[in-house]
Amino acid sequence: MTAHPGLAATVAEGIGSSPVRPDGRLKATGEFAFSSDLWADRMLWGATLRSPHPRARILSLDTSAALAMSGVHAVLTHEDVPGAKLYGLEHSDQPVLAIDQVRYQGEPIAIVAADHPEIAASAAAAIAVEYEVLAPIVDPEAAVLPDSEQVHAGRPNLLRAVPIRKGDPDAAADVVVSGVYEVGMQDQAFLGPESGLAVPAEDGGVELYIATQWLHADLGQTAACLGLPPEKVRMTLSGVGGAFGGREDVSMQVHACLLALRTGRPVKMVYGREESFFGHVHRHPAKLWYEHGAGRDGRIVYVKARILLDGGAYASSSGAVVANAASLGIGPYDVPNVVMDGEVIYSNNPPCGAMRGFGAVQACFAYEAQMDLLAEACGLDPVEIRVRNALATGHTMPTGQLVEGPAPVERLMRIVGDAPPAPEGADFLPGGTANTSRGEGVVRGVGYAIGIKNICFSDGFDDYSTARLRLEMVGGRPAVLVHTAAAEVGQGLVTVLAQIVRTELGIEQVTIAPSDTRVGSAGSTSASRQTYMTGGAVRAACEAVRARLAERGAPGRDPLTEDVMAALLGDEAIEETVEWRHRPTQALDPETGQGDAHVQYAFAAHRATVDVDVDLGLVRVVEIVTAQDVGKAINPSAVVGQIHGGTAQGLGLALMEEIQVSGGKVRNPSFTDYLLPTIMDMPPMSVEVLELADPHAPYGLRGVGEPPTISSTPAIVAAIRAASGAALTRVPVRPEHIAGV
Repeated sequence: MTAHPGLAATVAEGIGSSPVRPDGRLKATGEFAFSSDLWADRMLWGATLRSPHPRARILSLDTSAALAMSGVHAVLTHEDVPGAKLYGLEHSDQPVLAIDQVRYQGEPIAIVAADHPEIAASAAAAIAVEYEVLAPIVDPEAAVLPDSEQVHAGRPNLLRAVPIRKGDPDAAADVVVSGVYEVGMQDQAFLGPESGLAVPAEDGGVELYIATQWLHADLGQTAACLGLPPEKVRMTLSGVGGAFGGREDVSMQVHACLLALRTGRPVKMVYGREESFFGHVHRHPAKLWYEHGAGRDGRIVYVKARILLDGGAYASSSGAVVANAASLGIGPYDVPNVVMDGEVIYSNNPPCGAMRGFGAVQACFAYEAQMDLLAEACGLDPVEIRVRNALATGHTMPTGQLVEGPAPVERLMRIVGDAPPAPEGADFLPGGTANTSRGEGVVRGVGYAIGIKNICFSDGFDDYSTARLRLEMVGGRPAVLVHTAAAEVGQGLVTVLAQIVRTELGIEQVTIAPSDTRVGSAGSTSASRQTYMTGGAVRAACEAVRARLAERGAPGRDPLTEDVMAALLGDEAIEETVEWRHRPTQALDPETGQGDAHVQYAFAAHRATVDVDVDLGLVRVVEIVTAQDVGKAINPSAVVGQIHGGTAQGLGLALMEEIQVSGGKVRNPSFTDYLLPTIMDMPPMSVEVLELADPHAPYGLRGVGEPPTISSTPAIVAAIRAASGAALTRVPVRPEHIAGV
């Protein structure tokens, strides 16, 4: 059996440097072991039968033909689930395997274990299911009406409503602009599909090697469904090929374990690309109604808005997503009067949940379009309207929360606004290397946007991370082993944790142990929180180790030489485990939306320059300028990489990425028809990083990964509007939206 190995990192320098990633060469050369590479002796392969219908009753289910096939070892349905039949991140509303009905296309109905993946797939296809097909509930606006049919019997389709009220709800203004906006369903599109290996254990439990974002959330849900105590379900992180929120929910974890326990043999499951589109949640599609009122000088008097998110068939993290969308829904602006209503509903569309930006993406597209309308109505340029209304330290959010840390909204806007214009003449015209456009009708446009994002978990959630450090002599030199359950999903956390240890303890030899559930939870690799939270936990564990060294005579905070440390340690190791929390947050008041709900705010601004063939509706992004405050760049190269990657996903949402859903059915579950930006689509980028320390955060840092995704989309669309004159109230922008064909 091959599991993800521990990554030994020899760190030449500490925080503020950019050491080589220990997994970098392996990934670049194709030698890195991802979860889909796992193997074990006597291993079986798992497969899943999924519903072809978005809504139907299951009238009968016959597995006899599948069981009769040579090489098939197990066929399981909901009747074979020994523990809880339902699971979920926020609400246990999703069946492990469909019970009496299906609520979305692709819902799992039965699972198979066989000697070969093709046998498993054939057996799944041989299962006979008789359905009574029902009309799916797919229109979010209709679903939220009181007389709508219910997706879940006895439960309203309105999953959560978040009202935000600040100031005078009847405030009036001299200048009023309004708009209705839509955001399509984006996929996380990680390149490594869902995969894992379940191995039955001698004690009646199971070990699962899994690509995930949150080991302990998986553990809690999986153990409950298996009917096992948590200590009998042991999970180890295997190589993760990207995540972006799509691995925060359980996918095949319970299924693989059920099959392994039934057969008594290791079972591997790997989704193909099409199945992956059905196997994880997506970004919530949204409809947003906005009205901004301002004085003739452009200063905002009020914002009234409604945000409606389609959560699909099951809750996932929709409640938290809509809270983010509503509480951050006016943007990084000082607004005295706010009437905001955020709603998320159940439907028979694909389930939606976490994706990079987590509700702030949808809101930013709308409020930044509104800021451009307001600028035009007041005779101001796009940068000035934003500067004039910029949020600053000491202002209050619509939730009543005081902005305590740096809020460099004006400074970030000035940076992108004052940047030199993009050079004339792009490498490629709109339409790319195919020379679809030859330059006729090509118009250049420039657009701006700035966004706000909360960092870490919010709304009163008990957010913490655990770190265990072991300091001992290895090969005659002091060495540290760092053990956490934090998921390395490609963001470079293994490097950051080693940098923190190097800074705090001055030790060269640092090894990051494989992440697993033998140590306390580190929470999810999401919400731009791991460097803040697990980094904070590792720093606190280092402090505990230093305190132990001080008991042995170590001199204060002075750097310790290896000889001194060797003398202090001798043959006895020092081990410390620390559970570390950020400052507490409050749950939003359900009536007013007031409360100190967020730990920290982060800001990023973008300027996009585009060339648009207004006759053909084709777009080429020529240049992107961005500025972001990161508090402290723990690893500067990784910071810039995150900003590039986040911007690329924002470009994808602006121009090409959308899961096409019609009547509840996905029409494009492949990378042939679901388009992703490639290196040929990405323009030159200018990145300016500010380091304005947050007084409450470890090293003053701010989470980095999500803000670039938030403001890049509206900046690109604003640039297309400037070039084409089209209203462009929906993303992704299609050629017919520009050319009007």
